[in-house]
Amino acid sequence: MPEPGSHSSPIITAEQVSMVFGSGSTEVRALDRVELRIPRGRWTSIMGQSGSGKTTLLHCLSGLATPTSGTVTLQGRRPVTISSLSENRRAKLRRTRLSVIFQDFNLVPILSVRDNITLPLRLAHQKMNKQWFREVTETLQIDNRLRHLPHELSGGQRQRAAIARAMISKPDVLVADEPTGSLDSVTSDAVGDLFRMVVDSFGQTLIFVTHDREAALRGDLLVTMRDGRITGVEDLYR
Repeated sequence: MPEPGSHSSPIITAEQVSMVFGSGSTEVRALDRVELRIPRGRWTSIMGQSGSGKTTLLHCLSGLATPTSGTVTLQGRRPVTISSLSENRRAKLRRTRLSVIFQDFNLVPILSVRDNITLPLRLAHQKMNKQWFREVTETLQIDNRLRHLPHELSGGQRQRAAIARAMISKPDVLVADEPTGSLDSVTSDAVGDLFRMVVDSFGQTLIFVTHDREAALRGDLLVTMRDGRITGVEDLYR
């Protein structure tokens, strides 16, 4: 397995990625010719202040948006250029090979925790691997809350359920968008521990977008952004 920063076997590559909104005097360049390689099986943190372009980059890497120019490619046995796919095909990709965890969890309020976790499989018309379901829910310590509704869970438990849902399809890449932004410091630390465990125990590739340096430093690779550009890449792997 390559160390963070290695260019030998990236799982996602971004090449000359730019995102421009508006034109003329109202033009805003949210991303400016970004080049990035996400190492397989490691935690990559992307950090920057509001307006740095980190969220726009996350959207391009995960297929939530397509860049104005440049390419984003998901590598592996079946390489696919995400940036050239239709919206429907990108949505399908997010149900199978790319999973996104949002800050507000996005759990369906009328579904039990179990049904929330298995929802991506149903949408993708895939059968559930019961052994994998049990392993994920037990490891994330959410197995004793499977019959509960989301409003019956604590913030940390909702985050665990969201992580379990994201992992249930065994995605190539897990993408977390400010996952600790709405949590208190104690719960935030616990969620950081969970992500660290997910990477170390399951070999899961994680892209973690945050403005919190302390949370970002839990990762293996730290990418810093400013004004739509990458200003630094620091190898944190120990």
